[in-house]
Amino acid sequence: MRISAPGIDFDPIRTEFALDGGFPAAALAEADGARDSFAAGRVDRTDLPLVTIDPPTSMDLDQALHLERTDAGFVLHYAIADVAAVVRPGGALDVETRRRGQTYYLPDGSVPLHPTVLSEGAASLLPDRERPAALWRIELDEHAEPVAVDVRRALVRSVARFDYAGVQADFLRGTLHSSISALPEFGRLRSASALRRGAIELKLPEQAVVADGEGWRLEVEPRTEADDWNAEVSLLTGMCAARMMLAARIGLVRTLPPAPADAIAALRRSARSLGLPWPQDVPVGTMLAGLDPNTPEALAMMSDATALLRGADYADFDGGVPDLTVHAGIGAPYAHVTAPLRRLGDRFAIEVCLAVCAGEEVPQWVRRALPQLPATMRGSDQVAGRVDRACVDLAEASVLGDRVGEIFDAVVLRSAERKRDAEVFVLDPIVIARCAGDPPEGVRIPVRLVSADAVTRRVQFAYEP
Repeated sequence: MRISAPGIDFDPIRTEFALDGGFPAAALAEADGARDSFAAGRVDRTDLPLVTIDPPTSMDLDQALHLERTDAGFVLHYAIADVAAVVRPGGALDVETRRRGQTYYLPDGSVPLHPTVLSEGAASLLPDRERPAALWRIELDEHAEPVAVDVRRALVRSVARFDYAGVQADFLRGTLHSSISALPEFGRLRSASALRRGAIELKLPEQAVVADGEGWRLEVEPRTEADDWNAEVSLLTGMCAARMMLAARIGLVRTLPPAPADAIAALRRSARSLGLPWPQDVPVGTMLAGLDPNTPEALAMMSDATALLRGADYADFDGGVPDLTVHAGIGAPYAHVTAPLRRLGDRFAIEVCLAVCAGEEVPQWVRRALPQLPATMRGSDQVAGRVDRACVDLAEASVLGDRVGEIFDAVVLRSAERKRDAEVFVLDPIVIARCAGDPPEGVRIPVRLVSADAVTRRVQFAYEP
């Protein structure tokens, strides 16, 4: 059933979270007049037939790749938009981006980190345009494990722009572009590497609010194999960057503490109650990867497993290394370096890596900024999460507003916990909400819609056996 709601206004959410789409005049002037401050020292790699893979409507293209299969393994070239080349340290635009932290995405438009003249124009890796980039070159062995890594400033040109569904369709037809023809093999090898590292991937439904004619509808964001293969490119680069910075004892890494023993024990109890086999010698990531995400039991199990991935943070360091250097969800040290148009910290981490590879001192403006970045990124991540949730909550309440009292088919993601209702995944329309009545976890049940209030953005179901 296709259910949409017309006329949803997301501007109150912008106001609630103080998301200002405008930029100070001085920052706009700097963006309009930006020029590549490193043009003289760039290596010309416009010969590389790089391609981009992004959502079809995206214009802020941070990454372009070229992947070659060799006798020894693979060679990956990964171009990342060189934002530091067009943002003057200490300037008005630099100050404004440090205030924002990241781009915030709402269904009816984004609140960008940088003015769109840069993020969707002069700095974006749009096809058939020469662009300044930080170009990573990663040599990998036959198992797609890195054996040599380098990054330097380059001039690049993307030759084609793809989206995930298109790449998936080309793969199924056997017509992948030559620049990414090795991506499926690479992606599968990197996925296998992730399991060996003990990485944990949760395949939970991700809600999206999408335009539907003159209204809006809720759907589960489609995820293809191409999404996963492309994500492995970014993850690999982030892991290489983190190792590089840790070896140099300066940088910014993303951290996540290992799951505590009681959380693992609780998850094993959930597996037993859901009837899911989990041998004692099988790591949690391997167990979760083997589940069919389309089953109610698997959805409930993965929902419970989110407890293993709590406590993500950022750690800066200069002259030493932090106590915690690993991201437990990835199973390795990891850094954000692949989205500088959309995320502030990436610009500074990239500069550290460029300096390390060039055998140069890390610029002082980077060193001075590093201690401030964890708090900025932590705060902006929290705001981004709340904005996403608020938009989905508003859409859920609006779509369901005139259906109070109706019965819906749902999967129980979590049973009731102390003073908290259960959580259910309603299948049509796509809604995740609270449910009174303590239904059993991991089963498919009918639930009744009790309330849907667009003003408070709250939806409540009830289980009435």
